[in-house]
Amino acid sequence: MARWRILITVKLTDVDLPAPLLTRAREGDPLALEAFYRACARPACTLARRIVGPAAADDVVQDAFLDAFRGLPAYDARAPLGAWFRAIVLRRCLMHLRSPWRRARERLDDWLDTLEARGPAGAAGEALDLGRALDRLPATTRAVVWLYDVEGCTHEEIAAAFGRTPSFSKSQLARGRARLRGWLDAETDGGATTEEVKGACERATPN
Repeated sequence: MARWRILITVKLTDVDLPAPLLTRAREGDPLALEAFYRACARPACTLARRIVGPAAADDVVQDAFLDAFRGLPAYDARAPLGAWFRAIVLRRCLMHLRSPWRRARERLDDWLDTLEARGPAGAAGEALDLGRALDRLPATTRAVVWLYDVEGCTHEEIAAAFGRTPSFSKSQLARGRARLRGWLDAETDGGATTEEVKGACERATPN
């Protein structure tokens, strides 16, 4: 069995605040804003890390919280609080991925990944941490895998977020799962299934 590092994932869509506390947060009460931050910080960092990578995640999350604090007075609760903030974090992540510097870096990562795939395999018996496996995926592919398998977004929602078609989301998901399954196969004597890959993703969080 693969030696995945597995923890329970708390998603932003699981986050909520009691109505009185939310009212105070919308009014700018510092203690209520701190409660909002504490409730959302870890799942927001998990989401950002899986989409933009660990190096940029902190900056993305900080910008997302600033956006949220500015937007809370206008929050009308038509969407659950966690889902509302997830949309803000996702928007900031995609802004980062669309930056010219990030697109150039991703092209380089894809090229290096191709070279790695053609090279010799890693040492036999080396344990593969799922977090590191996800980090090895190209950023866009990793984002689609995480949004679909963990956050529960539909292909239509992912396509809208990226300004693409559902076919783009489906192809990226298939590509990402295939790579993860290949790495998992090396740890499980070739027995990994799509459901095992998806389940491992759902239970993985950054260190």
